[in-house]
Amino acid sequence: MSIDFAQTIAGELAIRSNQVARSIQLFDDENTVPFVARYRKEMTGGLDEAQLRTILERLTYLRNLEARKETVLNSIQEQGKLTDDLRARIEAASTLQAVEDLYLPYKPKRRTRATIARERGLEPLAQTMLAQELTEGDLAQIATPFLSNEVPTVEDAFAGARDIIAENVAEDADIRASVRERTRKEAWLVVTVADETKDERRVYQMYYDYREKLSAIPAHRLLAINRGEREGILKIKLEGPDEELVKRIQARLVSNPKSVFSDHIRAAVADGYQRLLSPSIERELRGESTQTSDEHAIQTFATNLRQLLLGSPLRDKVVVGVDPGYRTGCKVALVDGTGKFLGGTTIYPHEPQKQWDQARATLVKLIVERGADVIAIGNGTASRETEQLAAEVLSEARPLVSGGRETAYVIVNEAGASVYSASDLARAEFPDLDVSMRGAISIARRLQDPLAELVKIEPKSIGVGLYQHDVNQKRLGETLDAVVESAVNHVGVDVNTASAPLLSYVAGVSRRVADAVVKHREQHGPFRHRQDLRNVKGLGEKTYQQAIGFLKIPGGDQPLDNTFIHPESYPAVERLFEYLEVRGDERDLPTRIERLRRREDLSDLAALLEVGQPTLADILESLAKPGRDPRDELPPPLLRQDVLKMEDLKEGMTLKGTVRNVVDFGAFVDIGVKQDGLVHISQMADRYVRNPFEVVGVGDVVTVRVISVDLERGRIGLSMKELK
Repeated sequence: MSIDFAQTIAGELAIRSNQVARSIQLFDDENTVPFVARYRKEMTGGLDEAQLRTILERLTYLRNLEARKETVLNSIQEQGKLTDDLRARIEAASTLQAVEDLYLPYKPKRRTRATIARERGLEPLAQTMLAQELTEGDLAQIATPFLSNEVPTVEDAFAGARDIIAENVAEDADIRASVRERTRKEAWLVVTVADETKDERRVYQMYYDYREKLSAIPAHRLLAINRGEREGILKIKLEGPDEELVKRIQARLVSNPKSVFSDHIRAAVADGYQRLLSPSIERELRGESTQTSDEHAIQTFATNLRQLLLGSPLRDKVVVGVDPGYRTGCKVALVDGTGKFLGGTTIYPHEPQKQWDQARATLVKLIVERGADVIAIGNGTASRETEQLAAEVLSEARPLVSGGRETAYVIVNEAGASVYSASDLARAEFPDLDVSMRGAISIARRLQDPLAELVKIEPKSIGVGLYQHDVNQKRLGETLDAVVESAVNHVGVDVNTASAPLLSYVAGVSRRVADAVVKHREQHGPFRHRQDLRNVKGLGEKTYQQAIGFLKIPGGDQPLDNTFIHPESYPAVERLFEYLEVRGDERDLPTRIERLRRREDLSDLAALLEVGQPTLADILESLAKPGRDPRDELPPPLLRQDVLKMEDLKEGMTLKGTVRNVVDFGAFVDIGVKQDGLVHISQMADRYVRNPFEVVGVGDVVTVRVISVDLERGRIGLSMKELK
């Protein structure tokens, strides 16, 4: 069965079927995507992680499709209605929708008008009408045999028969497919206002009288309209080519226009279309469009999240984390270069206390006397007012700092910090601190290592998308969990310092095993060898195989344990060292390895070392850059020393900013004022930009030019185009 799936998927992805077949076998053997992507390249032909996840998703869909076909066939068989032709059509169906269309006439359903008509014995009359053999005759006489207490009149008899024909029309798989396709291509989404009083802020005003082709509407617009409908503000309907579709179905069913039943059949078709088929297709297409929009929004969120997680860490800096606020004050936490909490306090620089001078003195002391390098300010309530305070603090502290130490401040995205602060994990780590102080610690640590801190938070609580609360939450959760897993395994984890949440995203590691690793570390001290992880309770051989290449031990007894080289490849590395005549700790080894990497053909060396070429290439990369963190190659966070106000902005000013969010229509950039500016997609480059992600990502530091400032509405327009 796998090979059939492999051929189908290979055709869809334009890759070789043996690549897919081997990937399927690896997944069936309970290997994880990160492990297969990095350590089984010879088997998959070098498929990357995105391709492997697509294969796994399609495999799951196709297997579910086969299971559904079996269920449907059994159900129809039990009803005694399964024909050879129907079986063949179901078995040949390539989508769940096609299977459901074929199953619809046989699917158990609530009592309908057609069901009642059948119960009253009117099915034969409907069949006689559809046969259309009679071109003359008395209709009353034809209907008389079907009259009863439940069908007292001739019109009642024909009405019931029409109900049966109408339902047959609505449940015919070919008719449904044809109507669905035409409506999908040609229908207009028509939006009107339902209750204007519910839209006090006029958020949905542009949609009060709005039309757009369903096939062309952008994802973000459809999600906004759907939200307006859920809130009772908007009303939505589809306008398709109804009249033409009804005429086509009538022409298809009325095979003999001279039949005495032709008018009844036409009436049944029109009724079946308007009452049953059209509303059903509208629900399907709206659901389909919403699902497509959901998927687009989820993928946008996922891309933003990955870039946020893989933001450049600010290493070895003592950081003051500030969770800003007005009435309750700003929580201030000092953490050392490893993220250890050194102490905290609360300052009250803003309304209503206005203890500005005292707050400034407290922060100056932390910089001058406690050696703080950076002030990290959460971007929530009162953040910009606190930014002004930080600028004054730095100005006052700079002459007092010894050794010419650089000091700065930075605005940190605090989305989800409150979720972490109130979590069991935060309570266990800091049982004696209040929620806001834990938040300040989290803000500081996010700057030092975004990945290690953000994994403690449910991914969908990190606000780097649009409409994350409107989309399919199950699908959102699955996608974002996969993003976090991918990011964690891309970077690797220091097994001696990683938290349990971080360890739980390592390939093959469950939360239970992650907790066991931390417990073992606390009881027995740091791990000295990767091999020592075999002693962790509950960490079996399969988990060890999947995870160990991503678990690093800096400063351990085996230097290879601080690389991405899997222990199964250590013998190949030993053979490589023999080939290179490496003796002890040779400082020029990375240089020698680089020379090897520049060889055009490594096939002979791979054969000599008894290893595949892709694995050899990965081994050489790890040896050339031992202990490398891929995030170190990214630009560092944008640190600031002074602050701007919106009133300071002038058209034409050029500034540096940090991309905070990327959406379909552009990117929001923090340029150091209260409101993020928008670089519309049309202002991103001196060329046509189809997708903003072609140009920017979350966390990027970009140069922008101010093109508009709207103080009243708090809007800033920016451009990344070059000046002509």
